[in-house]
Amino acid sequence: MAKITKNLRPATSVYLTQEGLKEAREELDFLTSTKRAQISERIEKAREFGDIAENAEYDSALEEQALVENRIAYLEEVLKDAKVIKNGVKSDFVVIGSTVTVEMEGEIDEFTIVGKVEANPLKKRISNESPLGSSLLGAKVGETIEVATPIVRYKCKVLKIK
Repeated sequence: MAKITKNLRPATSVYLTQEGLKEAREELDFLTSTKRAQISERIEKAREFGDIAENAEYDSALEEQALVENRIAYLEEVLKDAKVIKNGVKSDFVVIGSTVTVEMEGEIDEFTIVGKVEANPLKKRISNESPLGSSLLGAKVGETIEVATPIVRYKCKVLKIK
């Protein structure tokens, strides 16, 4: 098995919604109860092919095992440090868990602010640590905030918070 060389412990608290917590637990359960067994079988079959020194299938199975074990370790740390965001908390300002409607460069868009583990820009779920997410935190309806990225600066106006 490959040695884990990185410190997988999150540097700060990890924020998860109830849904994100459920998904992380389900993924961890699948990896530990099903995926590990599948990889173990794959390693055993690869050993049957003969000399493991020049066995691509065996090497591939070991690489997959290392990836899965790293993911398991990461999820265990995330779940240990998780702070659950309460859904539907009404606030006059943007907090983690808020869904925010903003106007940027003449276009209206809506984002949900989540912890970095759940961030998925394609689903309009942005991290509280991203430039836009961190700039929105604490903003109130009607406020215009400036967002600074390493490449560009832009302004956006908060239209609605839910």
